[in-house]
Amino acid sequence: MNRAKDPRRSGNPARRAAGERRAAAGAQPAITWRNWVGGARLRTLPLAIAPVAAGAGVAHMVRGFSLPLVLLALAVAVFLQIGVNYANDYSDGIRGTDEFRVGPARLTGSGLVNPRKVLALALVFFALAAVSGLAAVVLSGRWWFLALGAVAIVAAWFYTGGKRPYGYAGLGEVVVFIFFGIVATVGTVWLQTDVQTQEAWVAGAGVGLFAVAVLVVNNLRDIPTDRLAGKRTLAVRIGDRASRALYIACVVLPFAVPALYGFANPGMVLVWFVLLIVAPCVLIVLTAKTPRELILVLQLTSLAALAYGVLLGVAFAF
Repeated sequence: MNRAKDPRRSGNPARRAAGERRAAAGAQPAITWRNWVGGARLRTLPLAIAPVAAGAGVAHMVRGFSLPLVLLALAVAVFLQIGVNYANDYSDGIRGTDEFRVGPARLTGSGLVNPRKVLALALVFFALAAVSGLAAVVLSGRWWFLALGAVAIVAAWFYTGGKRPYGYAGLGEVVVFIFFGIVATVGTVWLQTDVQTQEAWVAGAGVGLFAVAVLVVNNLRDIPTDRLAGKRTLAVRIGDRASRALYIACVVLPFAVPALYGFANPGMVLVWFVLLIVAPCVLIVLTAKTPRELILVLQLTSLAALAYGVLLGVAFAF
């Protein structure tokens, strides 16, 4: 058999193990469009949409709203999120980290796809994000956004890429809060208007905490397997109980925003409806004993993040 094409002889531990399992079962590797779509992890896209929605609402509040710029900001966020997902698939896969994970098989770690193809797809989406960002910069005339976009792409790659990925060192939550909260929300506002407003920062903090909550519950589920893989996430470092407490704090604190602005803005009452999603999540996190329960919380928290960002944007806008 051709050594280069035989996953049982791969230098990638996860790919080699997957190849050995398929060989033992007499199965041949097969890749479908569903595998590629699964690799994009579409369930994470609410985290890209939420800050843009919140920022658009704040921009509308100060009469700076521009639909073309909002759509371009949304394109940047979504393409960047998908690029991050494929880049993580590639980086975790070649390290062998995904050999230990719980959940659907990854493209690289399963051995179904040549890692170079996954990397190429990640770079394609990073390029699409860059092109969308360039169009937004040309349209708005805010050329300093080019530097911000470059930093965002670098941060996206080094989450699990490079020799010392910060996601393996317990810093993922900090960066997620900054980029999927503050930068994405405030950046959406500043792309459309020169008006400086504290609402942009407050909204960004609220959305960012929900993004952190998604990462925390994901890493909470993976504590046992991440320890085996040598992945020192924040959840691994602080342990199970503290991670559950951190998750609860991250989904409760964002409601300080409607509490703060509710007296002057009656529309903030809409944001409180997100508690209908958050409350079951908190209950499950307090009592969960299996990864399946935490996967449900992960999905519901992503939905809550989207609802929060959209309703917060609507409340600020109208």
